[in-house]
Amino acid sequence: MSANKNKLAYRVGEMLHVNLEDENTPWIDSSKTLMKLIGILGMLLPVLIYLFLYTSTGHTRVLHSISHYFYTRSNPIFIIVLSLMAIFLMIYKYKKPIDFYLSFFAGVAALLLLLFPTDSIVDTCSDLCEGHTIAFINDDGFRVAFHYACAAIFLGILNYMCFFLFTRSDKPKVMRTLQKNKRNVIFYICGTLMTLSLLIIILGLFEVIPREIYYQNNLTFWMETLAVEAFGFSWLVKGEFILKDK
Repeated sequence: MSANKNKLAYRVGEMLHVNLEDENTPWIDSSKTLMKLIGILGMLLPVLIYLFLYTSTGHTRVLHSISHYFYTRSNPIFIIVLSLMAIFLMIYKYKKPIDFYLSFFAGVAALLLLLFPTDSIVDTCSDLCEGHTIAFINDDGFRVAFHYACAAIFLGILNYMCFFLFTRSDKPKVMRTLQKNKRNVIFYICGTLMTLSLLIIILGLFEVIPREIYYQNNLTFWMETLAVEAFGFSWLVKGEFILKDK
């Protein structure tokens, strides 16, 4: 049994690029490990906040946006996951300084999302307010606008990284591995999905999409979820969780 546990621990450590042998170094000593963790956290965020609210209150309908879960029983999940993502983004370092700077500012924007939450859900939460809402903050135009700006910076930087940094290579296209070319296709697909998601959110905010259609279908939540899932998957692929070069 002990041998099987050690073998499993070794396989997990190898998959995540975790150093389990040298006790004098941090267990995270690879940028690919950070990439995988960022990707996993990103993909889990919308799932965890929904499931936690459902299991603790029985509420089944999604809220208007992911950020509105800040005001619910899912508040700890929202804060913990987003904070971890922000910290990992801020300490992420790769080959060129631009990677670090972009990732760092994306992490700062994620933390500011928590410090400047979106508008309160009291006017729109209906049955959720009957004992399930745990926080209330008076609406403030500046705070809400700043929240939107930080969200745009956060997702915009991640979108840029997906299109232009993850697809970058030191080798000419004809000399790249088949796995690298496959990863680039995924990066372009994920970047396109993120761009479309952000575009739909912008069209909804400016009421280009009819207000009743946009809000009745909670398109902000679904588009944010699509963007976060696409970004998370792209970071998993960049960390070579799949399609690893042989």
